[in-house]
Amino acid sequence: QPLVFHYLNGMVALAHNGNLVNTVELRKRLATYGSVFQTTTDTEIVANLLARYSQDKMEDALAKCMIDMKGAFALIIMGEDRIVGVRDPMGIRPLCIGDLNGNYVLSSESAALDTIGADFVRDVNPGEIVIIDREGIRSQQVLNSPRSAHCIFEYIYFARPDSTIDGINVYQARRSMGRQLARECDIDADLVISVPDSGTSAALGYAEEAGLPFEEGLMKNRYIGRTFIQPTQP
Repeated sequence: QPLVFHYLNGMVALAHNGNLVNTVELRKRLATYGSVFQTTTDTEIVANLLARYSQDKMEDALAKCMIDMKGAFALIIMGEDRIVGVRDPMGIRPLCIGDLNGNYVLSSESAALDTIGADFVRDVNPGEIVIIDREGIRSQQVLNSPRSAHCIFEYIYFARPDSTIDGINVYQARRSMGRQLARECDIDADLVISVPDSGTSAALGYAEEAGLPFEEGLMKNRYIGRTFIQPTQP
């Protein structure tokens, strides 16, 4: 859901990974201030919130946005002279910092850092804003939650197996889940077959724990679109 838009302080590019749960409330409130929406995406709501607080510096405006927004969100905002990363206060969605030849970059997954040759530095903390500009990198802890609530579906399905999120490798997490499933569901079987691709790591763990052979029985066609939902499904 990337957006590029103009507001009082210039041009901004905004990328958002997450889902807000108070979009109806925010949309109505922003509409009373004169906001006109062109899409139904959460990202456009974030953009309008940012514009609403445009009298402040970008990081201060984003701090106010964080207080308004409820739900899961990891944001990367690129202004004319800085890049800012924002992570929701419970850390539901991942966000990390990388170092590319002495320059800082942001990504929702550490695997993307490997792709461009960047080194992993650290995860952005829940409730933290990270600002990258000509002066380097600095951070601001805006919100603190009494508990964390990492999205389990990142480890099960969303994330790439070669990513590490909050210190936990996704491949190892899936394999451990498979081993635990074998302990809880001991069945009489001849072999273990995975549903590729995200299920393969878990199937390997299940086979390992259950002492069963692992075989490929389903092949993914990589030359067609997604098949786990029909094209007509929302």
